[in-house]
Amino acid sequence: MKNLNRIFKRVTYFLFALVVLGSCSGRKNGEAGPVAERAPQTHIVEIRQMVFSPAEIKVKKGDSITFINHDLVAHDITEASSKAWTSSPLQPEQSWKLKVTASANYYCSLHAVMKGKIIVE
Repeated sequence: MKNLNRIFKRVTYFLFALVVLGSCSGRKNGEAGPVAERAPQTHIVEIRQMVFSPAEIKVKKGDSITFINHDLVAHDITEASSKAWTSSPLQPEQSWKLKVTASANYYCSLHAVMKGKIIVE
């Protein structure tokens, strides 16, 4: 019984200390603390056999996508609606990096059947 009383006292002191420390954090009740920012990620889209792979990619704003041409012929990457961005033609094994600012549909202007989609979550 003495052991249980000691354990109970220690747990009580520990919980009390957590409450005190939490109240000294400088935050008001219900106010969230600082959120750690997520470091931008780099994603890969490969070009093989006249296809962007993956054809649809979900990223966060500020992430980058590296397009790598593993095909036998040159390809480019062009934003579809307003041509807001485009790469130069990528020869086999060349790559191009895009910093993502918004969702977009894109295609290869050299081979219009090749299409892809970037979704910003």
